[in-house]
Amino acid sequence: MIRAALVQMRSGRDMARNRADAVAMIREARADGADFVTTPEMTNIIEPDRPRLRAIARPETEDESAATFAALAAELGLWLNVGSLALKGAGDRLVNRSLLFAPDGRVVARYDKIHLFDVDLLSGESLRESHAYEPGSAAVLARTSLGHLGLTICYDMRFPGLYRTLALAGAKLFTIPSAFTVPTGQAHWHVLLRARAIETGSFVLAAAQGGRHDSGRETFGHSLAVSPWGEVLAEGGTEPGVVLADLDLRLADEARARIPALRAGSLPHVPVLKPHSGIAS
Repeated sequence: MIRAALVQMRSGRDMARNRADAVAMIREARADGADFVTTPEMTNIIEPDRPRLRAIARPETEDESAATFAALAAELGLWLNVGSLALKGAGDRLVNRSLLFAPDGRVVARYDKIHLFDVDLLSGESLRESHAYEPGSAAVLARTSLGHLGLTICYDMRFPGLYRTLALAGAKLFTIPSAFTVPTGQAHWHVLLRARAIETGSFVLAAAQGGRHDSGRETFGHSLAVSPWGEVLAEGGTEPGVVLADLDLRLADEARARIPALRAGSLPHVPVLKPHSGIAS
């Protein structure tokens, strides 16, 4: 059994304030018995001004947030997934990086977001993550004392092949830290997260950003914990706070036995589609 905590935030443009908010809620989660804590995408900052973000971002080895969370994980003796941080990458590019800290404070896994969010919204807002960020190139599976964990971030959830790959490698628990927009959240948040859980027979933990940020951006919130059978175990609202869920990882094996979609040979042969004119010969 694992008691997991999802930290829901409303990160702003002040890294120090965001860090302090996250630390306070992680401490609260540990006091409530959490063995594993996960925070949302962009825990350290949500900054729409890309030149300013590039100017203040630091490499992981120099980043104050990364150092703070490492020390906190060691102090509290818990597994801590910092959903993602905006960090300086190679050249003038940034990386959107998820970090997993062991109870001794070591970084045992790091994952750079593979699928970047480039979209034009009906509201007129245009988001181009690829203009500032370098995409990751590899899926990341972390083998921990709590079980095998697949690290992903937000927009990744729309690409089921990533989750199947991680599940086949042994993952029974996925983190999907997010900063989802409100329109897409209302339409797709619950159904996508439940689908990723059901089709892989895995637990899904999605800590989220929520509410109106000081930059003017609004995010959906509703941090969600989902069972391998697709049941919503716990859900947040739109305000910052801690969402707790107790996970029995044996349920992943049970779900996979009932729906053996991951077994070798479970994918049927699909014939090649041949173009046809529709004109009778």
